[in-house]
Amino acid sequence: MRVTSKGQVTIPQHIREKLGIAPNSEVDFLEEGDRVYILKKMAGGLTKRFKPLRGVATVRMTTEKIMQLTRGSE
Repeated sequence: MRVTSKGQVTIPQHIREKLGIAPNSEVDFLEEGDRVYILKKMAGGLTKRFKPLRGVATVRMTTEKIMQLTRGSE
């Protein structure tokens, strides 16, 4: 595989298919020592990952009560 003068490489088709990388997909690079890994960015990032957890807390508190607990008495 060659790097172009613009720093571009072609990701082999079997890898694109395996990772689900399509045109306009975003990827990240992870460096570990002298190795570099390509990672497909997840749409929505952490927001998407934590979305299923939204609203599952069992403690019911008002915003005012939470602020008192986190900031202390004023």
